Order: sequence, then structure tokens, then C-alpha cells
Amino acid sequence: MAVDREHLLRTAASLLTRKSTATMDEVARAAGISRATLHRHFAGRDALVRALEELGIRQLESALEAARLDEGGAEGALRRLVAEIEPSSGFLAFLVSENQLFEGEQMHPGWARLDGRIAALFQRGQETGEFRIDLTPAWLTEALYGLVGSGAWAIHEGRVAAKDFQYMIVELLLGGARRSVEK
Repeated sequence: MAVDREHLLRTAASLLTRKSTATMDEVARAAGISRATLHRHFAGRDALVRALEELGIRQLESALEAARLDEGGAEGALRRLVAEIEPSSGFLAFLVSENQLFEGEQMHPGWARLDGRIAALFQRGQETGEFRIDLTPAWLTEALYGLVGSGAWAIHEGRVAAKDFQYMIVELLLGGARRSVEK
């Protein structure tokens, strides 16, 4: 029986988004395959997470494209970006926490590309006077990731209503990032 690798990855992503501590046995069961079959595709959890990282990078790249970051003002682009990230926010939160296990190893170049594109949005907002200039674009990018991850986990745990995800993230981030004019 041939195993559809993309289906397997999406099943693993779905499970690990809900239960980040799921074992390889649980991933195999969720995918409807044996553990041996799963191990033929991924030698262990690290290999599975690396493959999931590729999927996550593709999803985030798609969200960046759909958000049309170069159109209109930076604030509007940020709002569109959060809306586009929302469907995969739980998966991205899992990847961010799981990738901390690989600290010290070389970062996947896809993350650097993504970071650069998001930081460029914040820099553009600074250059147009929409965002404050005393916070670096790199810091604002990390803050966005943190808020998306925290929002996803809060919704998963039932502490926050899913309908509030975009509003709460954007308003908190912009409340701290927005440049206020002194009177």
C-alpha cells in the first residue's frame, strides 16, 4: 500500500497541533498506518518534525503571498497577514516550540526568508510613520510570532474565543507598535 506523504504530514500536523506530545505510535494510528510504515518515511520524531517544518514554511509562505504585504499601508497588510496565518496558527505554534529543541543547529533557510519578509513589512511601517521606530523590525517580527502562538494555544485551551484571534493579536501588537504622535 502506497502512503501519501503529504496526507501523512497533514495528519501529523493536525494531531500535533492538538497534542504536541503525541508519540510516533499515535501519529501512525491517526494516519491509519503502522508504526513501521511511519518509520520507513521518518526515522524518528526529529525527522518527522523536520518534514513538518517544510510544510509549515510552505503554509506561511502561502499566507504571506495571500496577504499581499506590498499593497496599501503597513497596518492593513499586517491585519491581512494575521488573518491569513490564523488557519495554521496552531501548527505554527507547535513548530516554534518544537524547533527550540534544535537550538544550536543551523536554522532552515526558509525561516530566514519568512523573517525577512515580515521584518520588511514592519520596516516599511516605520518608514511611513505608521509604526514606532524605537522597536526593531526583528523584535516586532518575533513579537508577532509570539502572539500568534500564544493566541493559538489560548484558543486550543478554551481560554479565548476563536472569533477574537485576529482582533486580539493585531490590536495588542499595534497598540505596542503603533507610533503615537506627541501633542
